[in-house]
Amino acid sequence: MGGAAAPNEPVRLTPPASGEEASRASIQMVSVIIPHFNDLEGLRRCLGRLRTQTLDLSRYEIIVADNNSSCGIAAVEQACEGVARVVPAPIQGAAEARNAAVAVARGEVLAFTDQDCQPMPDWLERGVRALEGADVVGGRMVVFADDPTRVTPAEAFELVFAFNNRRYVERKRFTVNANMFVWRGVFDRVGFFREGAPEDVDWGRRATALGFRLRYAADAVVEHPARREWPDLIRKWRLTTSNHYALARERPFGTLRFFARSWLILISPMAHIPVVLFSGKIKTFDQRLKAIGVLVRLRAWRFVECNRILLKSAIARDSE
Repeated sequence: MGGAAAPNEPVRLTPPASGEEASRASIQMVSVIIPHFNDLEGLRRCLGRLRTQTLDLSRYEIIVADNNSSCGIAAVEQACEGVARVVPAPIQGAAEARNAAVAVARGEVLAFTDQDCQPMPDWLERGVRALEGADVVGGRMVVFADDPTRVTPAEAFELVFAFNNRRYVERKRFTVNANMFVWRGVFDRVGFFREGAPEDVDWGRRATALGFRLRYAADAVVEHPARREWPDLIRKWRLTTSNHYALARERPFGTLRFFARSWLILISPMAHIPVVLFSGKIKTFDQRLKAIGVLVRLRAWRFVECNRILLKSAIARDSE
């Protein structure tokens, strides 16, 4: 791909040779999709970044889908006034919120991020350009600590391990929804996100199973704050573990594989401790010790949680 366009210069893709991509040569509108739940401060920061994109303001719209925030939708509309359109997403769940925003989106391209994310100024421009010759694009995620001089154990762990989107795209066939670009026509063919499953994994694998091309864009960057405390990590991994079990049950021998994987999770710190020791994402020996402590503790917790879910499921089946 060539160099970046000048700020506010319309983004145009190289006309494709033939076939279905013939309509992709010029993009009139990009729709930015943001699910929101109880984080007005994070949402304001995200919108501030999106308001100053190098892509011309006339070329994109921002849609915030509020998922029953306790502050009320009027407060969300006030935070978004003059920047984004707010739509209600009454069915609880991030997948349902994204779907509600997609349903009213007008763009030929859908760009997904999250309320607590901070896209770089050229994020939209770079992500759209990366769609040349691709159907779905996953951009780079950069995790940062709230105070780099006082990194918590949870933050140290997240700085090393969270959001390795290159690996997800190139090896696992999906991209995180916090940094995803897709042609609207492709999204419609794959279908909406599914609640109750790991939505990014599920959607990405459905897309690649249909033959759609997934690309990683290292220059389409979104920053994401590291989770600060142990309870923050547990909330994430409790939901993630439950969703992965739901997805596993849909596949042949999925429950058995889920059980076997729990043991791999338990012993995985042996392989990942060297990753912490040699990571350039944390700087001090103290931070490395903190990250290793959380690594061992969290993998043990995940092992127990996997088997708790399996036991609960087995008891439920026996009682039927």
